[in-house]
Amino acid sequence: MAKRILHIENLDCPVCAEALQTDLQKIKGIDSVSVDYVTQTITVETQSDSALQKLIDKTNKFEEVRVLDGGMSATNGKKRRIKPWIFIAVATVLFVAGTLIEHLAKGLVAEIISYVLYGVAYVAVGYPVLFSTAKNLIKGKIFDENFLMTIASIGAIVLGEYGESVLVMLLYQMGESLQAMAVDSSRASVTSLMALKSEYANQFENGEYTQVKPEDLKVGDVLLVKAGERVAADGILLAKGATLDMKALTGETELREVKEGEEILSGSINAGGVYEMKVTRTYQESAVGRILDMVENAAQGKATPEKFIAKFAKFYTPIVCILAILVAVGAPLLNGLIVDGAWRFREFGRWLQSALTFLVISCPCALVISVPLTYFSGIGVCAKKGILVKGATYLDVLAKAKSVAFDKTGTLTQGNFGVCAVHTAGNKTETELLALVAAVERSSSHPIAHAFDGISTHLTAENVTEHAGLGLQAFVGGKEVWIGNENLMARHAVSVHKQSGAYTTIYAACDGEYWGAIELGDKLRAQAKEMIGTLKALGLQRVVMLTGDKREKAEKMANEVGVYEVNAELLPDDKLKKAEELKKEGVLIYVGDGINDAPVMMTADCAVSMGKLGSAAAVEASDLVLISDDLSAIPTALRIARKTRAVVLQNIVFSIAMKVAFMALGALGILPLWLAVFADVGVMLLAVANSFRVRFIKTKKK
Repeated sequence: MAKRILHIENLDCPVCAEALQTDLQKIKGIDSVSVDYVTQTITVETQSDSALQKLIDKTNKFEEVRVLDGGMSATNGKKRRIKPWIFIAVATVLFVAGTLIEHLAKGLVAEIISYVLYGVAYVAVGYPVLFSTAKNLIKGKIFDENFLMTIASIGAIVLGEYGESVLVMLLYQMGESLQAMAVDSSRASVTSLMALKSEYANQFENGEYTQVKPEDLKVGDVLLVKAGERVAADGILLAKGATLDMKALTGETELREVKEGEEILSGSINAGGVYEMKVTRTYQESAVGRILDMVENAAQGKATPEKFIAKFAKFYTPIVCILAILVAVGAPLLNGLIVDGAWRFREFGRWLQSALTFLVISCPCALVISVPLTYFSGIGVCAKKGILVKGATYLDVLAKAKSVAFDKTGTLTQGNFGVCAVHTAGNKTETELLALVAAVERSSSHPIAHAFDGISTHLTAENVTEHAGLGLQAFVGGKEVWIGNENLMARHAVSVHKQSGAYTTIYAACDGEYWGAIELGDKLRAQAKEMIGTLKALGLQRVVMLTGDKREKAEKMANEVGVYEVNAELLPDDKLKKAEELKKEGVLIYVGDGINDAPVMMTADCAVSMGKLGSAAAVEASDLVLISDDLSAIPTALRIARKTRAVVLQNIVFSIAMKVAFMALGALGILPLWLAVFADVGVMLLAVANSFRVRFIKTKKK
């Protein structure tokens, strides 16, 4: 099953996006399809090229929507935004002229001229709405904002309120155009992340440098990065030093100094002299590749309020249409019965106008636009801070977190282990023991394995198997070798000389014979202590450490960092059980980096992985990824999530409260039709403007 993401343009309405998605789902050969109006993308899974082509053709025939080819940009986007304003300006001039003539001039000629001006103004500004309504009626799609505005404006004409019918369309089109500008602004705040990608890379090959696409780079390629250029792929520095501007990845303005052999992330800008680097990850696995992929897919996971709004809008519009009919028909009949004592219409025109006003106000644009826009803004802010959120639902869950649990090694600690002590057994030498362990560990992706990177060995390990939470099994020179913790040795009946120090200890056995133990040291991350303190200040009820390390070492590290609830010597199954216990007390965040953390991450309500050091399994299982392994990003993400959810709830409460109030006034005939449109547009614009506040959130306390 092939997954494709198609970029589109001219899709601004969430209701239209849902309608398009419904149409595309009917195409044979399409396994799944999702249309997102905020990111303007279509995510489709299909194994048929013909089905994909049918999808593209059908999309291009839907309203003004167009599928963009590859890197093609929306060249007509600005023209499309300007065109409505031209018609709005023309209609405004004609409307004002018609109003002046109607009220200041007298006679049949003046009356006819005013009607003509109103008619031309109405067509100029209202034809897109009328055309869309006609097309939707033919397709059997009735309940949308175009239908509401068409009924309201035509009703005003029937009642002889020609100027008001023009004003209804004029205000509605102004609101639609302002809404489109607001959505474009929000999109621009996130699509600016696309600038992280380099257009080319200077690859060293056959004695010279040539420009290639970042997607064509392979692990091991040597690149030349010139001053001011953006790094095309993740790699390690080959020069003595380099200065990097990493603001686009981390949000920090301070330049970062990198030494020879240290990692450089793609998306960074060379703020110093020319240097060479070696690629360590392909573009798809690099920091930029992950950011762009996750941002493009982030909008697919909808949060609970978004799902509520989608269901709400589906039932809400038909219900208010029925209520409007009751106001138009039932109220004058009831009025006739009360006043005249007979079932007949009384003041029908007055109640019809009230029903039309009620309909106009009922349009749920403020909700269906502002809620997903707010989540999208929150995801974009996180991405700019080096935090990749895989969907709005995870941002929503993070905001409700009550507890947080941390893995220790590679998460709270740097994961850069070094050999601190070697204890041999029998007649084995330190050199022999280190050579055996180094040969096996080189096939492991665990941070512990890097402690042996600088140790030379003539041995070769074959059929290396990793046992999560225990260690490694391999064959060296035809002999079975076990490298791991005390539990692994016990499983294979290997008697060891137990080490009681605070360091991490791994034991080695070959063909059932105990060879010795190696103690490895690790350091806490610089941000760990401050991060834990900030999380406590933000009100998290429990901060817990879950680790497979020895209790003595775990407690020592926990005390240094400020974590006072420690669960040590845990196997993956034990971690899983503890995580399930914590979940019972409220929403749980779990932060980890290793392959043994993946099961716990799948269980936690919200999982956070270390993107740079973390294993592929942990990154895949997580909901948030810290692209630069900066732990201070966790409190930042929590603040953004809470602010996002708060703004969403504000928009929901504000929009519904305003709708109910205005609808009540409209049904009673207190609001004129044009003011109802103004109120509807005003509520929508205020809700959208409020969603922008997420983009300017203060993520750190002064």
